[in-house]
Formats: sequence, structure tokens, C-alpha cells
Amino acid sequence: MEKYDLIVIGSGPAGEKAAVKAGYFGYRVALIEKEKNYGGAGVNTGTLPSKTLKETALYLSGKYDKGLFGVDRDIEREATVEDFLYRKNWIINTESEEVRQNLIRHKIDVFHGVASFESAHEVRVKGDIEAVLSGDYIIIASGSYPFHPVNIPFDRKRVHDSDSILDIKHFPPSIAVLGAGVIGCEYATIFSTMGAKVFLINRSDKILPFIDQEVVSHLLDHMRAEGIDLLFNKSLKGITVPTSEADPLKVELESGEILNVDMFLFAAGRNGRSGELCLEKAGLEASKRETIEVNDHYQTKVPHIYAVGDVIGFPALASTGMDQGRVAVAHIFQTKDIEEVSHILPYGIYTVPEISTAGLSEEEAKAEGLAYCVGVAYHKDMPRGKIMGAKRGMLKLIFTKDDLIIRGVHIIGHLATELIHHGMSLIEGKKTVVDVIGKVYNFPTLHDLYKYAAYDGLGNLAGHKLK
Repeated sequence: MEKYDLIVIGSGPAGEKAAVKAGYFGYRVALIEKEKNYGGAGVNTGTLPSKTLKETALYLSGKYDKGLFGVDRDIEREATVEDFLYRKNWIINTESEEVRQNLIRHKIDVFHGVASFESAHEVRVKGDIEAVLSGDYIIIASGSYPFHPVNIPFDRKRVHDSDSILDIKHFPPSIAVLGAGVIGCEYATIFSTMGAKVFLINRSDKILPFIDQEVVSHLLDHMRAEGIDLLFNKSLKGITVPTSEADPLKVELESGEILNVDMFLFAAGRNGRSGELCLEKAGLEASKRETIEVNDHYQTKVPHIYAVGDVIGFPALASTGMDQGRVAVAHIFQTKDIEEVSHILPYGIYTVPEISTAGLSEEEAKAEGLAYCVGVAYHKDMPRGKIMGAKRGMLKLIFTKDDLIIRGVHIIGHLATELIHHGMSLIEGKKTVVDVIGKVYNFPTLHDLYKYAAYDGLGNLAGHKLK
């Protein structure tokens, strides 16, 4: 039996970063990965492939040029799914190889196979070569998988989940997307950008509740302008798949409405991937959605076993998972470098247009009873925005009235997920709107949004507009 200081289950963003950090500090580490490719859902079925689809959709639809720069261009040939598949597969292969090389550089022993606990310190690997590994510490970073309701006939051809949708063989003329969370909204806008008729179905009229709702309203306006049908307060009754692929799917709603579409995507939830782990043998159990409960150090109720990433649930982001893995290793081996994940997290939603936020939303500021003020600036009013031909997009600052400290930054529009990091620094540094006005930004850039939103906020505070 091989003995290790640390065993990591899963090579996704959380597992990889945990393993290589422990390896960096000289500990003997084993990593178990059930798939041939490295990188988990982040590389293979989720984060990077879906963002590749978004970028490909924007490019092939001409929206990078026509929509953003106001210049018509002719596409010499019809965009095909092969264009997307080529780019997606290239990203997957190169990033998977980068993870593999990173593990090699840090002298991590990799075992390919399915992991399951034999005891609280022993993990069995079932693969081409079976082994039982012993670890002083164990980190579970096994990720998540799409939830499958029993009334949906998934076939990976026309009825998809958020993993199989990335293996489509054609761009559908029409698609129904069930679930208006992050994944559903992303795919709804991506397929609309590619010219598909999109129906977005949601059981309530509230979407993305953790995002500032003024920003959400801008996204919904954009969706409507792009022809997306928003079917809110609707539930799915069933799906009829015809024998001929030439005939449409019949998507029946509880209201009695029938949608005839080419493709269907279920995007209303994922489960933690813990079912194969035999957690009970280690003294652990999972929730109904197969997630594992942890404390602030990502420690389970069994002190030497930790869990990080999607398997512990919200926020289930690649960015947070990476630091959760690093924090867990810091706590295990007392490395004294990064002892907690930042309290100010960026949320990036790769819709068309992008959304990214950090800090308090206006709804949260109200709920906390803060005396606050808001400042807004629009992409179309900025010189750089005019150069780009941006017709939509805004940046919103929320700051407290008494001290002018910025408490929240919310952006929708081009490069939102890039622009947000400056906003995070402002919040973390407790900078004021006056501090922002005093900063010098390159000109012209979209960072002018911060300065003019700050001016707008001060004008609102004083009861008049400042220029």
C-alpha cells in the first residue's frame, strides 16, 4: 500500500491547485482522476468550453465587428458547428495538457480510476491498475454533474444537459432552455447570438437573485431585444421526442402551452459528484444534492478529510474552487500564506452581454439598512465605447453616504468580467468615489466608466449632476 501525506480526489481547478501547492511545499501527494483528460469540468465540460462557445458565437455571427464596432462585414461562408468544435477541442486539449504538466512539475503521483473510501485514511482506485492508497490527509475535489429529472428524456442528441450540449453536431434553428440561472442565461444568449430562436423557461419571474436587479433588468431587456421568448412562472410537464429527427420536439408546459423546437437544454441544477466515493466508510455523508458540508477551513466533520470546489455547493465557481483548494492545504500543513478565500468575490456571468459584480447589490444595501447612493455610467457615453460602437452596457457604483466608501460594483456589457477586478480592489481598499475621481486612467478606455459613475454618484448625492 502506497503511503502519502495528502491524497486529492479530482484534477479540476480545486483539486489541481490543492495538489500542486502541497507538492510545492515538498509533501508527497497522490491525485486520483477518473477521466482520461485532466482538468475536470472546468477544462472539459464547463467553464472553458462554454466560454469558447460564447466567443465563437460572437465571432462567427459577426457581432464582434458589426455589433461592437458598427461596421458591416460579409461572412464568406455559413458558420458551422465544426468551427466551434475545433476551437473547443483545441482549448480542452491544450489546457488539459497544461494541468498534466503542472502536476508533473510538482512531482504529483497521478492515478487514473474511480476513487472510493475503504476507511477514513484509505482510498481505493479502480482503473486499469487497481490500488489502495493511504493518506494522512485527504481532499475531496470530485466536482459536480448535471441533475437529471425523471421526466426529461435525455438522449445527448436533441435533449441535452449542460455537459452534453457542448457535443452538439449542429447549431439548432430553435432551442428551449429550462432554467434561468447562470448556465441557462449564458446558453440562451449564446444560441440567440448564433441565430437560433430561443425560449427561456423559468419556474419563477426572479432570475439571478444574487445579482443587482437593475443589472438583471438590463440583461432581460437585451434578451427581449434579441428575440428571446422569456417564459417565466412556467413549469415543464414533459417532452415528446419524435422518431424522425426532421420533426420537432414537443415541449409541453404545465400551462398547456406547446413549444415545437429543434433542441432542448436542461440547465436547472447540478449535483455534487460524491455518489461513488462510499463516504460512509470514512464516516461522512452527503446532502440530498450530494454535496459535502465543510467549515470555514473546508474541513469536513472528519478532521483530516477536506472538501473543496463544486462538491461543497455554492458558489461552485472555478475561481473560488482554486483558492478553496489552496486554503485547505494551508490549513492542513500550516503554510501560513493564504488562510482564507477573499470575502470580496467577483461573480462573472458570460452571457451576451457579460455581467460581473462584486460587493453589495442595491437590494443588499437596502436590506442592511445602509444610507447609500448610486452612480451610473454607460458604455455608449464613453469615448472608447463610441469607438467600439457599444449600444448597451453600464457600470453601477454603490457607496455609503456618510463616508463615500464604495460598497459594490456592478457591470453589464463588453469586458465586464475584466473590468470588475479594478472594482474589487476599490471595495477591498475601502476607496471612496472621490478617490476614483482622483485616479488617472488611460484614455480612451472603458475604465472611464468608473470615473463617470463616481461623478454621477456625487451629483446624485448633491442633488445635481457634475461634469
